[in-house]
Amino acid sequence: MDIVYTPWRLEYVQSPKQEGECVFCRAFTDEPSLDNLVVYRDEELAVMLNRYPYTNGHMLVIPRPHVDSLTGLTPSLRASAAEVLAYCEAVLRKLYHAHGINVGLNLGQAAGAGIIDHIHWHILPRWTGDTNFVTVFGNLRVIPEDLADSYARLGGAFPERIR
Repeated sequence: MDIVYTPWRLEYVQSPKQEGECVFCRAFTDEPSLDNLVVYRDEELAVMLNRYPYTNGHMLVIPRPHVDSLTGLTPSLRASAAEVLAYCEAVLRKLYHAHGINVGLNLGQAAGAGIIDHIHWHILPRWTGDTNFVTVFGNLRVIPEDLADSYARLGGAFPERIR
């Protein structure tokens, strides 16, 4: 089994969970910016960079409704999410030359969700051999692109409307 180590995520994992407004709900009220990492938004869905990425280009696709399951979304919104995910896949392949793509949902704390009450998809590029010797021997992961650079690269790749 390959393991992608992400020691920079330790800050998030160990930090006390904030009560109050949902960061994903704010993606629909605040203007897209480097501060909130939103690269795309329409009436139903937003795309933002993961603040604690597993790889360069790790994005989140977030539906507007604050629900914790697929069954809480309408069939048309689930279909719209698939369209936005497909667009994100194309962007990652073009801009990051990804050899593969991981797309996933973590529904509930037991499934690994960090934000359990607002469903969201992870989509991230992968490359052959991206779990290299540095990870094994150094217990670290090299992410060569700064989050601000990822935002600049990905932010310009999204049109005003995807679908």
